[in-house]
This record gives sequence, structure tokens and C-alpha cells, in this order.
Amino acid sequence: MRYLTAGESHGSQLTAIIEGVPAGLMLSIEKINQELARRQGGYGRGGRMKIEQDQVEITSGVRHGKTLGSPITMTVKNKDWKNWQTVMSISPVSEKEASLRRVAKPRPGHADLVGGMKYQHRDLRNVLERSSARETTMRVAIGALAKQLLSSLAIEVAGHVAVLGGIKAKIPPKLSVAAIKEKTAISAVNMVDLTVEDQVKTLIDTTKKVGDTLGGIVEVRVENVPAGLGSYVQWDKKLDGKLAQAMLSINAFKGVEFGIGFEAASLLGSEVMDEIIWNKKGYQRKSNHLGGFEGGMTNGEPLIIRGVMKPIPTLYKPLMSVNIDTKEPYKASVERSDITAVPAASVVAEHVIATTIAMELLDYFPADNMQELKKAVENHRKMIRSF
Repeated sequence: MRYLTAGESHGSQLTAIIEGVPAGLMLSIEKINQELARRQGGYGRGGRMKIEQDQVEITSGVRHGKTLGSPITMTVKNKDWKNWQTVMSISPVSEKEASLRRVAKPRPGHADLVGGMKYQHRDLRNVLERSSARETTMRVAIGALAKQLLSSLAIEVAGHVAVLGGIKAKIPPKLSVAAIKEKTAISAVNMVDLTVEDQVKTLIDTTKKVGDTLGGIVEVRVENVPAGLGSYVQWDKKLDGKLAQAMLSINAFKGVEFGIGFEAASLLGSEVMDEIIWNKKGYQRKSNHLGGFEGGMTNGEPLIIRGVMKPIPTLYKPLMSVNIDTKEPYKASVERSDITAVPAASVVAEHVIATTIAMELLDYFPADNMQELKKAVENHRKMIRSF
């Protein structure tokens, strides 16, 4: 399975093409739209979320509700496009029109300046339109498809916010995917610890008043992943490595860890390794400090993956920058933005992880059609249990 996304933040639409999805998967567009709505939610979001109500349209690869095995095309229209048709026109425009909404003052922490230098754009809007987190709309749509595929194989995924602005949620040691879904469904900040929600919302309100932004840590858990996905034989076959790259590919993410992650650096080996036991369910671990991975492979325990999101670099109280025309210091340009997108980022992370797990499964098992895939996965699970 592979995919590409295309589209600009204020262009007419966003597009994704996904190839390699097995034939015969029952696909619900309604469920994809529900996930897109989750991405747009969360306390602290900006005005763009009030304009866009993302709805996916599938234009190829599905017939009568089932995938065909051929490439699937998804699109999401940008409703705000009507206000940007001249600024983002595909056709040539006049010099005066081309200068509308031109960006010459790069924002610290964004791709603006480096992207302009790399691609030789004198209007930095050419960079920020694609580097915008609006692109994650399509990665959630793709992940929502991947989640439906995983669910058909009894694999479930859920994400939540572990830390927002330094405020930590109390997370039960054996937090289940079902519990995450139940708690976050009623949380405005996508946290499982509802006791800190008011504190987090107050912090967001205070931060908004001073024109600043907040970052945080998100966590994704995946249950019932078969042991043995990934490999130790080459560096690029390690599944935890692939998942780390996927997590860090999300806009503004700067770090990733598995299980207890960086905490392991302060502990003894005897406090970190997960002891192995055997029972009627097969091999299991007494603990899950390593987050479901050993040697770059899944070990049958739930996957626990966390990502660190920096505060959004677009500030309503902008930092200093340099005008690329005059080279004089200026306050950076202000684009419409959020105070925090950590709750939304936890939804994006959930779907990016789901996509990567689905890609690994489809690469490992015969997967031209769903019958073949389900049979192969079940045979693999039987083999692992009887080892």
C-alpha cells in the first residue's frame, strides 16, 4: 500500500490517491467523515475550523460500497476557496493581483524562509500553502480507511492527549483502546483524565489573551497487532523505526518514544525489560515498558507510541523576522491560526499510525483481496500461539 497527497491550504481542494488496498473491503464514507470532524475539533482551535466542515468524496476505486483493488482517489473541497480564487489562481494573473496576500516576512519556526530559499520563491505563500497542517486532512482520511481495514482484522487504534501546555493527564497503566475512545469522546481537549480538563482550558484561554501558543504530548495505542511485524534484519525494516518516521512527519512534531521511552535512560535494565510468560493465550509479557516492540518487531503486546508537538509557530503576537526584500527586521507575518492544535494532533497521530500499521500488514501478508488477507492473518496468529 502506498499513497500521495496533494493540495494547498487555500486551494480549491485536497486530494489523496491510495494504491494497494485489498479488494472487497466494506468502506464507510460516513466513518471517514466522522474522523475528519474529530480532527477539526478540540478546545483552542482557530477560525478556519468554523469555515471548513470537511467531507470526503471518493471518485475511484470503490463500487457499491466495496473496494475494487484499484487505486482509490479521495478529495476534500476547501470551502474557503471562494475567498482565495484570485490569490490562489491556477491561471496567470496581473502583477497587481499576484501581489495580493504576498508573504515577504517569514515566520520563525515555519518552513517559510528555508522553503523559499530551496525552491527560489520570492512570495513565501508558495511555501506556506503546502507546508500548512491543512495537509493532515488527507492523512486523516487515509488513516480512517486504514482503521476500517485494521478493524476487519480485529486491530483497534486510539489516540489521546497525554500532556498539554505542561499539564499532565493521569493515565492508567493498562489503559485500553476502548477506554480511550470512551473518555476522549466527552473531552474538549481529547484527554482521558477529565479532572484536569478545566485547568487545561483555563491555560488555553490565558495563552490566547497574550497572543501565544501551546504544545504538548500525544499518545497512540494499538491493540491486537500480531507478533512478528517488522524485522531486525535491516535498519529500514524495523517497524518501530517506520512508526517513528510517520509520527515525526506530522507538522510541528519534534520527538517520539515507545512505551516508557526516554524514562528508560534513568532506570536499571532490570526495571525496563519486560519479563516473558506463557499461558493459554501464548507468549506474553509481565509488563509493557517497551511499548510492544523488541528488536524492531511487534511482540504481541499493545503498541504505545508518543509524539511531542511543539507550540504552533504562528503567533498573534508575532516574533521578529527579516523582510526578504529589504533585509530589514520586521515582526513576522500573521496567518490565521490556533492557540493549540494538540487535541487535533492526537487525532492525526492516531490515523498516521493506523496507516503505517496497515501498510506493514499489507506488505507482509498476501493482500489482493480481503478473504486472502483475513485467512493469512489468522494463520499467522495460530502459528505464533503454537510456537
